[in-house]
Amino acid sequence: MNTQTTLWLFSVTLLASMLLPLILAAVLSWLRVDRAWRWGVPATAAALVPWIAVGVAVPIRVAVTCAGVLLTWAAMTYPKRALYAAVALALLTVITWSIGIYGLRADLDVKNFAVAPSGTDTVIDAPWTHFAASASATQYTRALQITPQNVADLELAWVYRTGETSRRDPRQVKKSDFANTPIIAGGSLIACTAWNRIIALDPASGAEKWVFDPGLTIELEGDMKYVCRSVAAWRDPDAPNEAPCAERLLMGTNDLRIFAIDARSGQRCEHFGHNGEVQVEISGPPLSQPGAVKFNAPPMVVNGIAIFGSAILDGYLPNRPRGTVRAFDARTGEPKWTFEPLPDDPTDAAALTWNNGNSADFGGGNVWADMSSDAARDLVFLPTSSPSMDHYGGLRPGDNRYANSIVALRAATGKIVWSYQTVHHDIWDYDLPSAPMLIDLEIKGRTVPAVVQLTKQGLVFVLHRETGEPLFPIEERPFPASDLAGEWTSPTQPIPATMPALMPQGLRPEDAWGITLWDRERCRETIARYRSTGLYDPVSVDGTIMFPLYIGGTNLGMRAYDPQRKLLIASTIRIAASLAVADNTPGNAPANATAVGPYRHGLTRRVLSPFDIPCNPPPWGTLMALDLERQKIVWEVPLGSIEKLGRLPIPIGWGTPSRGGPMLTGGGVTFIAATMDDAIRAFDTASGKELWKRRLPAGGQATPMSYIANGRQYVVIAAGGHQGMGTTSGDYMLAFALPN
Repeated sequence: MNTQTTLWLFSVTLLASMLLPLILAAVLSWLRVDRAWRWGVPATAAALVPWIAVGVAVPIRVAVTCAGVLLTWAAMTYPKRALYAAVALALLTVITWSIGIYGLRADLDVKNFAVAPSGTDTVIDAPWTHFAASASATQYTRALQITPQNVADLELAWVYRTGETSRRDPRQVKKSDFANTPIIAGGSLIACTAWNRIIALDPASGAEKWVFDPGLTIELEGDMKYVCRSVAAWRDPDAPNEAPCAERLLMGTNDLRIFAIDARSGQRCEHFGHNGEVQVEISGPPLSQPGAVKFNAPPMVVNGIAIFGSAILDGYLPNRPRGTVRAFDARTGEPKWTFEPLPDDPTDAAALTWNNGNSADFGGGNVWADMSSDAARDLVFLPTSSPSMDHYGGLRPGDNRYANSIVALRAATGKIVWSYQTVHHDIWDYDLPSAPMLIDLEIKGRTVPAVVQLTKQGLVFVLHRETGEPLFPIEERPFPASDLAGEWTSPTQPIPATMPALMPQGLRPEDAWGITLWDRERCRETIARYRSTGLYDPVSVDGTIMFPLYIGGTNLGMRAYDPQRKLLIASTIRIAASLAVADNTPGNAPANATAVGPYRHGLTRRVLSPFDIPCNPPPWGTLMALDLERQKIVWEVPLGSIEKLGRLPIPIGWGTPSRGGPMLTGGGVTFIAATMDDAIRAFDTASGKELWKRRLPAGGQATPMSYIANGRQYVVIAAGGHQGMGTTSGDYMLAFALPN
């Protein structure tokens, strides 16, 4: 049953269950039936309604009906209280329907699940070789076994626990994200924990083969978190198949080390750096705190060159660490080249877009997300982020290229081939959050190599892979100027002219939403207090509505592409916040706001109703399909139920914010976890119909992956939770498959 149908059923049943007792009571009153029976009959009818609830287990129906019988007896015995009994039954019916339609089957016996012994002859097909499936970053597997017709039969195949929640201090666990997508390498399923422990599992049984521990001792502070999103694999073309480290894993750590280990044994590659390890040194001023620069995402390896971005503590001061991209020889660990997204060469054309000529004085512009590559063209594609500080740019007038850009580099040399900036002079923290996807499109009868970039604003840019030229029209449209003292705003921003946006582009008072007229009016008043004219509204002292917010729109991995059905599948976050800077005068801002020039760092407040739910209309999270060639949204459904979103603990499918993206299969099924309700779901890629869902033992804030082992297709998800989203914490990896 799809979400739209269930919403209609829920609404109709809600109305019927509340009106049925009153209608029957009125009829019986008109017939002059005894008062006890006048309320007893409707109460009995209401008690029987749960039996038609979709998806509710029989024990729940029996329990609710027994409660209904007791209330019916009360109604007939105490006629003066009969109305209360009827209303109670109506509410009971509504809750039962909520469970039936939106409830999740918590039937995963992860505590008593036995793990089979590791096999020695596991045969792997359709391998998932990169963080986003392949170097093209499409999050698509050609595996065909699981289809819309049989996905409902999926069962839990194996469970593995990393042990990190028990081996770490609880304070450290709260500062970590198990947002890992494993890969297939060396005949194993390879995952890394937030503390950079690499674990090799048998892909068919989940049995542990080996563990590599880098001995991470860094104590992260402030907003920095322990994260390892994945590792990269590289096959040395010059090494014999059985030679040590012929196939190796490359990983950057939270403390700026790079490791190379044998993909089959987990032993260090002794000829890489110093005994399989390279320590990366950061030039410039000393770091303000441990982990202010670290490696979270896997490198991209192109023709033997391993390319690393970095995560940095940005946003607060202009001279935060620079977002240097570094390349190393994948065989020896020798440094090959560096690229500065904020150009330090005054002869670089991008330096001219820094009007004060001071790009070298600023930090940020880093590549914190994953990358993609085209080895045949020797190209690596970088999604760069905003320069520091995030929300005031008066000290850096100009467009500030190569920040907020898709940058294509020659992998062998690090030289720029082309770049395209998606936001000029960013003061909203609209980083590029995912690798550009590399796909082929049919345009005017020709097959064209394309780059597809989704943004936090919910915009979709489609460019030629070799030149960076737009394949569909993009317009430079005017937007309002800032009224902050000294601020410089770009007069225009690039907007795809014919490609639809994936979410509304702004939130105004008349758009306010509420469960009742009262909370809707409170929301309207809240939005009206702030500047709210739409996308790219400049940050202000009094506060500006950000919608889309700087967490999305789309964020890391929240898109995939199916080349058979020619559909882009994306998930979106739809919540708003107000963003304000404070005048830099003593005592005029909280102590944690950092002074920079005439203003302090931006302060964000979510725009919520008195019930702690978003003031913008639902859905608050969506999954959708976009036909790129026709430039048309094919379908869109809410993603997630809201029981953890606010003060209304009712599992209604109005969508929630999410972390993690979709995974697509050749069989036509879209898998996604990511939501606040600790669930993993499967959808029909062609229609958007929800086909299957299960409650996970912890939040699945990661992108699933899939492969075939010994002829059986597996779907694997890391379930570790996310502190900021309020999902359940854990250290699980779970695999689902069809019955043997």
